[in-house]
Amino acid sequence: MTQEICKPMDVDAIPGERWFPKETTFADDMELYWGDWGVSSEVDTLRAVLMRRPGREVENFDPKANRFSDVPIDIDLMRKQHDKVVDLYRQHGVKVFYVEEQREDRPNAVFCRDLMFMTPEGAIITRPGMAARRGEERYIAKALADLGVPIVRTINGDGMFEGANGMWVDRHTVVLSTGSRCNRSGYEQVEYELRRMGVTEILHMQQPYSNIHIDGLMNAASNDVVMVHASQVPYDVLDVLKKKGYRIIEAPSRTEVRDGFGCNFVALEPGLIVMPEGNPRCQEALEKAGIKVLTVDISEIIKGRGALHCITAFLKRG
Repeated sequence: MTQEICKPMDVDAIPGERWFPKETTFADDMELYWGDWGVSSEVDTLRAVLMRRPGREVENFDPKANRFSDVPIDIDLMRKQHDKVVDLYRQHGVKVFYVEEQREDRPNAVFCRDLMFMTPEGAIITRPGMAARRGEERYIAKALADLGVPIVRTINGDGMFEGANGMWVDRHTVVLSTGSRCNRSGYEQVEYELRRMGVTEILHMQQPYSNIHIDGLMNAASNDVVMVHASQVPYDVLDVLKKKGYRIIEAPSRTEVRDGFGCNFVALEPGLIVMPEGNPRCQEALEKAGIKVLTVDISEIIKGRGALHCITAFLKRG
């Protein structure tokens, strides 16, 4: 009897991959999957912003506990002034979106800039330093999610960072400041995200003890003009800006910078800015440098110790 020879079963090979990845960057995909968002400049043409029209949170609060002026706010006028800013933006082609929901015990929520920092890949949700502002960022995150703006990070752990502690110089250069509103942990979290996105030069700016944000001391008006409160901005930061071709325009009035928020303007496009009314010396200095300046009365908003740049969170530039 012959022994049967068993042939091994012939099993088909597992096929190779047939679904290959789409090898694009997140920024490449942004408009297709998320929307037309992204910022890597402080002066490129402003296309879209996020703002909070003063709501019930400004109707009954303790000014001292919330870092407001002791001078009472005219609430109706504050809202009308905010509306005029929005009207001006819209007249220049800017889409204005609102944070519709907010805590009723957070009067500082009008200052949306502090609650997010926009990048080419989406928003970094901040973690405010002041206890009286903690929790506002939750509603910024909700508004962004409803719009479809990607949230690339939320500052966490023991980190503190506010949006006005960051300033874009160009696509590969950002100024980040530390101080009472941004600690080293918050700084490093933002730095990590920016370097991952291709930012190669991060300029550390130490905030003076008397100041909290970059935009109170320094702000770009075009791709080659920046206004600074000279005695309060570190030499090393301005030295880099000079080498990049910026003209340094020194704010001529300490009073205008500190009380009138003369540096706290918003560029609508390179060379065209909107500035708080009542800063004639700063306005003249910028106009002599070739900058076209529009002014708007925000006297009631300023009682919250913030101005135009503070109330405007950029969503799209360029």
